[in-house]
Amino acid sequence: METSEIKQILENALELDEVIVSGEGSHYQVIAVGAMFDGMSRVKKQQAVYAPLMSHIATNAIHALSIKAYTPEEWARDKKLMSL
Repeated sequence: METSEIKQILENALELDEVIVSGEGSHYQVIAVGAMFDGMSRVKKQQAVYAPLMSHIATNAIHALSIKAYTPEEWARDKKLMSL
């Protein structure tokens, strides 16, 4: 899968302000930012991002997926810390 395909799937399925996908082969990293994550535990945030990608994980098109999900406020704070 291409990173652009993963990004498109997430943008279509979830109400996100920003999606950053990196990686190659079948190993990917996703940063998802959206108000939908407000009040969710880390596990619930990751489950929300995994859900639209499950069919691709099942076929092994995506073998490994690292997810970081943020509210816009968390992302603004963490982005400064990471100097992105």
